[in-house]
Amino acid sequence: MKLVPLGDRVVLKPLVAEETTKSGIVLPGQDKEKPQQAEVVAVGPGTSEVKMEVKKGDKVIFSKYSGTEVKLEENDKYIVVKQEDILAIIK
Repeated sequence: MKLVPLGDRVVLKPLVAEETTKSGIVLPGQDKEKPQQAEVVAVGPGTSEVKMEVKKGDKVIFSKYSGTEVKLEENDKYIVVKQEDILAIIK
């Protein structure tokens, strides 16, 4: 199955959250923050008002509680967000 976003929406695949801090402390499952970094998997065509500024393969930071989570297969989780919920592109 393939997700094809409409309008100014973007499909993101969340990047794996760190399980240890920089100082080496292991974080238990509930203390991990929801990941805010993701890779762009698909980009909609945009609208007459919104020009799409991200492209497939970009690594981005997005708003913490934005979008809709979608689970396609056993381990494939995606988030569909509006482009305005993407805060920055990581270069």
